Amino acid sequence: MDEKEIPPLHYLYSYITDGCNLRCRHCWIKPHYIAQEKGVNYLNAELFSHILEEALPLGLKGVKLTGGEPLLHPELIKILSTIRRLNLELTLETNGTLIGENVVAALCEHSVLHVSVSLDGATPETNDHIRNVKGAFKHTISGIERLVSSNLRPQIIFTLMESNKEEVTAIVKLAQEVGACSVKINCLQPVARGKKIFSRGGAVPVEEILTISRMVDEELTSPALPVSVHLPLAFRPLSQIFSQKGDACATCGILGILGLLADGSYALCGIGEIVKEMVFGRAQDHSVKEIWSESKILKEIRRGLPGRLKGTCRRCILKGICLGSCLAQNFYRRRDVWSPFWFCEEAEAQGLFPTSRLTSLSGGK
Repeated sequence: MDEKEIPPLHYLYSYITDGCNLRCRHCWIKPHYIAQEKGVNYLNAELFSHILEEALPLGLKGVKLTGGEPLLHPELIKILSTIRRLNLELTLETNGTLIGENVVAALCEHSVLHVSVSLDGATPETNDHIRNVKGAFKHTISGIERLVSSNLRPQIIFTLMESNKEEVTAIVKLAQEVGACSVKINCLQPVARGKKIFSRGGAVPVEEILTISRMVDEELTSPALPVSVHLPLAFRPLSQIFSQKGDACATCGILGILGLLADGSYALCGIGEIVKEMVFGRAQDHSVKEIWSESKILKEIRRGLPGRLKGTCRRCILKGICLGSCLAQNFYRRRDVWSPFWFCEEAEAQGLFPTSRLTSLSGGK
């Protein structure tokens, strides 16, 4: 592949620890629970700084810190300082239970910042059952309030499942009360722990998800507090698909991101924690440029998108924007990155996929 064909590396998705202080029943990565398991990895802060500096000439604009729970990292403040020193955008995904004054103070130093806090119930009973640790709700709310008190209004991320679907309206009301900037409702994904919930009938059916999404659009979202259900692009109005605000477009940006795991491995994303075929190499042995330009998997994805997508995704007229929605999950399900995204496939099978967004193209099963 010629140098000019390699896209810019815009974002580094950094899973800086594979440990977590919660045991969420639906987690798609299955991090180690720190109270019980040994062998938790923390990305070396000096190595992280070196990686960022290597990535800058490749077009790096921002970093997402996630995990596991990123606030567990013993050198978190140092990592935040490195990101700020290099003038990079910062996205932080956290369960919110460990947000202390030192973390808030460090975050306030960043000029371009987006914080997402996961909350899976509007009551302690619902949230703590899903998060599988008593007291999680109380500590998460305290963390959100600490952010808001410093004018750092976070987005609340709510994962929709049978056990909490009746609390959608309540979670939006709670978000208003605590001062969140938006609410993003994710669908439960059939990956890792989420797969077990699916197998036990704990996932909300596709048809009901679409009904909830319409209710959110018609009744709950507002300019003061945007609320959205995170669906593949084919199920969104054009006004959202081409919007540049917030999460409206919401493709994962697969052609411009690289995953960095807690042990220093490069991967497609966090899927590398549970699918070793999606690990490309180690930062201790390879430069970012070498991985970004020479990885066989990345080369295959770049050459194959969107033409090699199969099934529903192949027939979708938005495949050139959506790019298969989530190749990592597609690979997890069938060991084939080109297989269709589960939601779209199920929707088409049930006659729920928007017919105006399907071509008559045959083949590509």
